[in-house]
Amino acid sequence: MHPIPLLRDLVILVAVAIPVVLVAHRLRAPTVVGFLLTGIAIGPHGLGLIKQPDSVNALAEVGVVLLLFAVGLELSVSRVMRLGREVVVGGGLQMAGTTAAVGGVLALAGAPLRLALVGGTLVALSSTAIVLRVFADRDELDTPHGRVTLGILLFQDLCVVPLMLFLPLLGGGGPGLGASLRSVGLSLAVVAGLVVFGRVIVPRVLQRVVALANRELFTLCVVFLGLGAAFVTSSFGLSLALGAFLAGLVIAESEYGLQALSDVLPFRDTFGGIFFTAVGMLLDPGVVVLHPALVLGATAGLIVVKTIVAAGAVLVLGRTVIVGIESGLGLAQIGEFSFVVAGGALALGILDASGFQLFLAAAVLSMLAAPFLIRGARGAALAVQRALGVRAHGVHTTELPVAEARSDHVIIVGYGLNGRNLARALRGAGIPYVVLEENGQTVSRARAEGEPLHFGDGTRAEVLDRVGISRARVIVFAIAAHPTERRGVAVARSLNPKVHIVVRTRYVAAIDDLVRLGADDVVPEEFETSVEIFASVLRRYGVPPGLIRREADAVRRGHYAAFTRGRIAAGARLDDALPAGVAVDIETVAVGAYARAVGENNATLRLRSTTGATVLAVIRAGDVRYTPDPAFRYAPGDVVVLAGSADALERGAALFRAAPPAAAGPPG
Repeated sequence: MHPIPLLRDLVILVAVAIPVVLVAHRLRAPTVVGFLLTGIAIGPHGLGLIKQPDSVNALAEVGVVLLLFAVGLELSVSRVMRLGREVVVGGGLQMAGTTAAVGGVLALAGAPLRLALVGGTLVALSSTAIVLRVFADRDELDTPHGRVTLGILLFQDLCVVPLMLFLPLLGGGGPGLGASLRSVGLSLAVVAGLVVFGRVIVPRVLQRVVALANRELFTLCVVFLGLGAAFVTSSFGLSLALGAFLAGLVIAESEYGLQALSDVLPFRDTFGGIFFTAVGMLLDPGVVVLHPALVLGATAGLIVVKTIVAAGAVLVLGRTVIVGIESGLGLAQIGEFSFVVAGGALALGILDASGFQLFLAAAVLSMLAAPFLIRGARGAALAVQRALGVRAHGVHTTELPVAEARSDHVIIVGYGLNGRNLARALRGAGIPYVVLEENGQTVSRARAEGEPLHFGDGTRAEVLDRVGISRARVIVFAIAAHPTERRGVAVARSLNPKVHIVVRTRYVAAIDDLVRLGADDVVPEEFETSVEIFASVLRRYGVPPGLIRREADAVRRGHYAAFTRGRIAAGARLDDALPAGVAVDIETVAVGAYARAVGENNATLRLRSTTGATVLAVIRAGDVRYTPDPAFRYAPGDVVVLAGSADALERGAALFRAAPPAAAGPPG
């Protein structure tokens, strides 16, 4: 048998990548950096272990396809639609601004107009693969800066199609404007056809495949759809990755998206590593050695320009200074599609060989710097904000009022679904509260509706001080972004050692860390969802509510053991603090308009003797009454706190719940 050159190259690639990636891991550097360094080392311009990397480059193209296919699977069409403003406005401003800035500099330096335009677009594109990989590793995709960065990256990727179509016009060898416009129209038709086909046909096909209960067949079909879409788009002169990305978006919209993603991830990681290694092979270290000042200056310049322009675009979207700088640094590298455009420009004579190598050197160096820039973005953003705050009187907090004279209130950080529901409940109970939110549009809409919302970062000490953290009774972090939660809990605890801190987090594994930082109650979404699932099933089988509540309490006591710290565990029943054999539950119930208790008090209801339950307190318009006077009468909207056994609570709560007028009876 004859040796296979590709196999030899892959063996060398993997053999060198293992120790390099291991060292990167030891140094806590992203694996992307390890793969890029591997490519530089073994490429034709390095040690020359792989002298003709054409076969590796072919695998690298497959890597790009699988990377973008996985990105699409993680997004879905509906999520992209929700990012509409970030995609169109943010992405448009970033692309136009960066192209104009870089193109202007090149034109002033004497470059021809076509080279200035191409150079500007090459720098404007960022690396979707690197940014999403690093953001996913840091769990930052769902953060404010993660979402807006994602929207801008999507716009950039979509711009690759018209860029490649109009590039021949700049080179003077194109088919003409009319033919190019027809090509753009055909491209849009192909994209629309893929989306429609995917939305209508793909779910039905996958449904049939899943019905066969064959895991291997399902995986084959998923990979076929991704590669097939890439083949279709490439057949019409479009990007391979665009077709794969669209296929991922469509599949993610179906109920099979999660399984499809899990099946593709191993392929993505393997071929993605080959892609980044192939990018590293492009760099000629000799260019850096011969022209260090030029290469390093160009790299630093493009990073600064891209950061400033992207941050400005994010600020136009109504985001904060911190989100703007974090997004800007996240987008400060050159993208993988820039190499495709640069290759086309080189073939058309727009770029010469020396300019191409200079671009490659600066691009690869910016890619190497990207993970470190993203890691240090928060610290840099805070430093810039402090500097601006001194001169601009608190850029980040200009919308916050002077410290208000409220006290014993609740501070809600985040006005998503959980924050809105909590605000609604507090408003109904008459409990004062204030909300901090970083989305300017959300703040404007809510304030127009009379909500006490303020634009500000709830993890910043000066912001919390403005809303009276020192006098608050409770602060709730309803944001479910672990790095932000950790910072917010630590800051809130340092400002007010007595405030009760409640955190909504995503995973049970985060409980220990948040409690150690000072959180009193942590509500993990994945655990509470499981409790609701088994409670729903038990209700369906007619299990009494008291027994369901007792089972839920038992589960919570087991999983929230981290909260004990010498006191009753969060979610535990009162009987855990009582002598053995004494079982007491607590329940709150709102008095309904037609409840039997309306117009009565505990004496006339004979509550204790007829139900066995005891009223611990009554909350009316935010005022807690522990021992109501004899003239007190229950009214609709009162919140009653009952104690007793599970059965007693069921009987007692029935007196206060709303009932149809016909069902209301005379007092007992």
